[in-house]
Amino acid sequence: MEKTTCPKAKPIDSSKLGFGNIFTDHMFIMNYDEGQGWHDARIVPYGPLSLDPAAMCLHYGQEVFEGMKAYRTPEGKVVLFRPEKNMARLNLSNDRLCIPKIDEAFGVEAVKKLVDLEQDWIPSGEGTALYIRPFIISVDPHVGVHPAHHLLFIIILSPVGAYYPEGINPVKIYVERQYVRAVRGGMGFTKTAGNYAASLKAQDEAEKQGYTQVLWLDGVERKYIEEVGTMNIFFKINGEIVTPALQGSILGGITRMSCIELLRSWGYTVSERQLALSEVEEAAHNGTLEEAFGTGTAAVISPVGELKIDDEKITINHNQIGPVAQKLYDTLTGIQNGRIPDPYGWVVPVK
Repeated sequence: MEKTTCPKAKPIDSSKLGFGNIFTDHMFIMNYDEGQGWHDARIVPYGPLSLDPAAMCLHYGQEVFEGMKAYRTPEGKVVLFRPEKNMARLNLSNDRLCIPKIDEAFGVEAVKKLVDLEQDWIPSGEGTALYIRPFIISVDPHVGVHPAHHLLFIIILSPVGAYYPEGINPVKIYVERQYVRAVRGGMGFTKTAGNYAASLKAQDEAEKQGYTQVLWLDGVERKYIEEVGTMNIFFKINGEIVTPALQGSILGGITRMSCIELLRSWGYTVSERQLALSEVEEAAHNGTLEEAFGTGTAAVISPVGELKIDDEKITINHNQIGPVAQKLYDTLTGIQNGRIPDPYGWVVPVK
């Protein structure tokens, strides 16, 4: 471990953190070289990477990443939320992108070591956390399309506030009709840069119209709901809670998984199935669309107050957070921050 000799000033006002703007003093790095495997794991001062201009990640997008958070409980203990699931999903992405898999238990241990070192960066304000970004990039200096032989596994940390400026207040979502983010058989189920690059045009258009995020439809028929740009999506229709099934074109969210488990334990009917946009429209028109909310590591739970479908604006639950979304938010954040018991074994202490 190499500690920094120039520590940065830590933010004082946690209400002004924003998301992904500030980074801690140190980062984790590990190399992969063909024939040697993953090696030389180390923690070093946070700083620029030295990459050859021909590094393959810059030209062909062979890159994957994850998103997780660390929290401090009222007793002062530093904890993670289901980190083994993130490492398993990282390897799922690795397999699709022809990236050598990492040892998942070692990946969790690397996160723990780095977070333990940087625990003074964990903010204390309501809704704040220490965001954890593990990622892998290909670094071969080569212009040619083939899987890399040399890669870097890196972890960086960022103290964050609410992902959306609305916080837990309902967000406005724009339904995208023209552009396609992913199709079954592609990379939609992975966390890779290309998926997010594909979303930028529609996201830009949504923001110009005053909407926070984009709701994507399937890439073939353009009629079935898939996911929001940074969240999985749930709808409560006539008592049934519906979320699109994982069929290869959307991300299997850790928060999504946790919400389904919570909802079923509370006795709700949760269906993972194909959901047509027309079904949601019809439910809105006949009064059976009760709630809509997104789930993800960044925002945890984000209620949806308005959907813009073509020229129609659909208001959901009077543009207020619904009881299901509120209970999920209170329960998940309570477990994550140690304010309520964790009967599921989801919380993992850093040390």
